[in-house]
Amino acid sequence: MQRAAGSADQDQPHPLFGGALSAGLPHCAKDISELREIPDNQEVFAHEHTDQSLIVELVEYQGQVADQDAARYHFEDIAGSNKASEPGAFQVSSVELLPKSELSLSDCSSAWMLTGTQCVSKFNEEARNTVTLHLGLFRLPQFSTDVLITFNDPQSISPDSSSAASAQTHREPWTVQDFQRLLQTLTLHNPGLFG
Repeated sequence: MQRAAGSADQDQPHPLFGGALSAGLPHCAKDISELREIPDNQEVFAHEHTDQSLIVELVEYQGQVADQDAARYHFEDIAGSNKASEPGAFQVSSVELLPKSELSLSDCSSAWMLTGTQCVSKFNEEARNTVTLHLGLFRLPQFSTDVLITFNDPQSISPDSSSAASAQTHREPWTVQDFQRLLQTLTLHNPGLFG
């Protein structure tokens, strides 16, 4: 079986949060913390040649939200942060339960994958871009934490957006399969991460 160029580094788990977690990141993933300050509860990666990004985030466990509704809850919260919360600016197309037998992070009570779209602007610009957002959610009530992984995959970039220049050079973009592999390989090494 031939391997795609750049897939060798995907086999190596990438340390997250100082090695407390790890996951297999897709090719061309650039650590944004090398470029700018990132909140302590986030790890942010951007594709070197497209406008795609991945965010691994530790958020407070929402005990009042049922497991089957939690991914949608976080998706709507992200829509609010992206100023995409007005009617028609976001839409959920699917939510599925991830089988624990296929996950490395077996400590979770449940895991979910949501796919939806949001119309967002970058850097508070007027221009709006349509972004497919894939969201992975690992519920860890024993640590009062939800681990949220979002894959932002722009579908249509406004010509007036600051993203327009980089969007023209779509070389080997990340796929949903890359994202699913990241979810499946997420591994907890040090529960002390959660305090």
